[in-house]
Amino acid sequence: MTMQIKKLALSPSRSGRHMQRYNQGLRLVVGTLIEDLEVLLISSQKSARMMFPKGGWELDENIELAASRETLEEAGVIGSLGHKLGEWVFKSRSQEKFHEASMFSLLVTEELDVWPEKDVRQRVWMTVDEAREVCAHSWMKEALDAFVCELSHEQRVEEVLPPCRLRLKEEEVLPSCRLRLEEEEEVLPSCRLRLSIGSQIGSDDDDDYFSLGD
Repeated sequence: MTMQIKKLALSPSRSGRHMQRYNQGLRLVVGTLIEDLEVLLISSQKSARMMFPKGGWELDENIELAASRETLEEAGVIGSLGHKLGEWVFKSRSQEKFHEASMFSLLVTEELDVWPEKDVRQRVWMTVDEAREVCAHSWMKEALDAFVCELSHEQRVEEVLPPCRLRLKEEEVLPSCRLRLEEEEEVLPSCRLRLSIGSQIGSDDDDDYFSLGD
């Protein structure tokens, strides 16, 4: 898929709505939180507001390709797509439409000098705390928290697994190893999704956020 994405670098970014996917009236959008010790945010085309790359999922692509394409078009980076962090429903104030956003993590492997929306956006690498402070959309901040939570979980699992690998011949060790992993798995689902109840309203230019349970 990397080669397929790289071919798009010199093409105009997609526009229009005739190819857009919808789910029960919700326009489907996808995006990424780009990881490389720091996270990458981009500016809006219309203002200096900062956000994560995202855009519409179209009919001729799967969700992973759509997320990678939108990231290349808006942020000019290519990388390895991680797990889906969750789904968020929000209302765009500019379009007065509801959207269902699926957000992924992406480990950057290449940062391009030329990309489709270079002239209309700025890209800025920030720490997680800086990104949380400046990100314009409340639902994206929740996606960032989910991303941080997933990284923390992966680090905890890595700390648990090595002694299990080293002592596989000692059968008495395996049950405790399994128990510790199960405890980690019980914590993860609620931590990963972080879906709030109700809506959080920011500035007039912000999106209105709704949890999937509303």
